[in-house]
Amino acid sequence: MAISNADFVAFLKRNPISVGCGVLSLILAIAIFYRSSAVPEAMTTLDEKSREGARLATNLRNATQLPEQLEQLNTAVKAIDARLVRAADLAQNLQYFYRLEAETGVKLIDLRQNQTAASAKPAAGALGGVGFTISMQGEYFALLEVIRRLENGTHYARVINCNLRGSGPDRTGPVNLAMDVELLGMP
Repeated sequence: MAISNADFVAFLKRNPISVGCGVLSLILAIAIFYRSSAVPEAMTTLDEKSREGARLATNLRNATQLPEQLEQLNTAVKAIDARLVRAADLAQNLQYFYRLEAETGVKLIDLRQNQTAASAKPAAGALGGVGFTISMQGEYFALLEVIRRLENGTHYARVINCNLRGSGPDRTGPVNLAMDVELLGMP
């Protein structure tokens, strides 16, 4: 059953459509085989492009409000900056507590800005606490008013430690208040 070249050429001449379809089928099968490995890569690329397109569409939709939001943020930053204390402005910092003394009628016994809290420098641009140690004397409700004004006052304040004690042997005299306060500020 050996086929000679002449027989092969004769077979091709007798069946040109069948041979052409067979060759075309073979070429298509080879092309499909090699292209099938590219399908997962194409699907991955399509998914990435779809996600990127969705992200860009969301960004465009959300970007319409950016100028208003930026203005709100700038206003909030200015409001916060106005309420910050500067550790180096010792006179202005102490004046805040002297004003509280005058407005509430308590008597300041001791007022010190803690250098340890003020000298601990946070990272560049970060805010830190400026610590104060305060001792005062007055009526109970006047001292509570001082604490309330510190919490709701001009500067952001955090009372770290607070100690109220009655004075006198029968505790009918004025009340003593000792506290550590930290005001939000810049070094």
